[in-house]
This record gives sequence, structure tokens and C-alpha cells, in this order.
Amino acid sequence: MYPLVYIARHGQTEWNAEHRLQGQADTDLNDFGREQARLNGRRLAELVRNPADFDFVASPMRRTRETMELMREAMGLDPTAYRTDARLVEISFGDWQGFTFAELEERAPGSTDGRRHAKWDFQPPGEGAESYEMLLERIKPWFAELRQPTVCVTHGGVIRCFFRFVAGLSKQQAAGLDVPQDRLLRLEGRSLQWL
Repeated sequence: MYPLVYIARHGQTEWNAEHRLQGQADTDLNDFGREQARLNGRRLAELVRNPADFDFVASPMRRTRETMELMREAMGLDPTAYRTDARLVEISFGDWQGFTFAELEERAPGSTDGRRHAKWDFQPPGEGAESYEMLLERIKPWFAELRQPTVCVTHGGVIRCFFRFVAGLSKQQAAGLDVPQDRLLRLEGRSLQWL
């Protein structure tokens, strides 16, 4: 059973808006993404009565750190008083990072078929590329270390793994989840709920 955790996906980036595979490319929020982060911070301010009881942790990527800092600022907290954990970094898309699926298909017709048919277990080409199953194995130890109420800012792929690992969704369900950037996910026990 897990303590109370509020999870936010980072706000929108230009690559999100263009449907580019970001993975571990270190991109920045756009203005819309910054407003999404502030909105989630205002929601958290209503939900978290005693922030001192919470561990605040983010993926170390720029888009997640900026999201956390904007959220904390909206909560009336020191924007920089949080920690990072590299296990929460987004899935690596290897050689595919920076491309849209249309661009990948234009370069190499049929190259994305494998992912379309088995998204969870598909590993893109390139050094360091990961499948969602590999990502899940990377973040399992983070779950094992959860001891106190937590606010976490991470990525869409990581949140899909939360649903697979915590809620027991099938590979197909977890891989196909829509992961909004303007809502919070509440984890407690083994229950996950979008707020």
C-alpha cells in the first residue's frame, strides 16, 4: 500500500504541441504549459494542507523542474525547495527522439508498425532506447521507497507505468492511456484517480 501521492505530468512543450517524440530530449515548457503548471499548483494549494509533511520530487529534466517550480510558486512555497530523482526521467525513444511518426514513416516506411501493434513492449532503434516494460523496471524501486505523502512531477510514459504497476491495467490499456497535462493524479493505497 502506498502513501498519498499527487502526481503531475509536466506542462506542454512545443514538441508536445507538434506531436514530436520527446523522450529524454531536454525540452522547455511553452507558455500554455506554464499556465497548466500554475493551474495544477493552485489545485495542490487546496489539497495539501500541510506542505511540510510532503516530499516534493521531480524528474531532473528541464520541463519537469520548471513545472515543479511553477507549481510550488503557485502554492506559496519556495520554488526551489524540492529534490530530483533520475528514475523518474521519461522513456528514451533512442533514434526516434525529435521526430513525429509521420516523419519517421516518410524516412523509413513501415518502421513504426511494430510499435503500433505492440506499443508496451516495443523498443525503438538506437542506443539507450527503452520499451515501456523497461521503463517500468527502472521506476519500480522508486515505488518501493515511498514512505511519506509526496508530490511528484514526471512524464507521460512514467504515468502509464504507474497505471500498469499500481492499478494493474493491461499492457494495451496502459500504453493507450491519455495522460493530461492539466490535471493531477491522486495515488493512495492501490487506487489511482484523476482530479
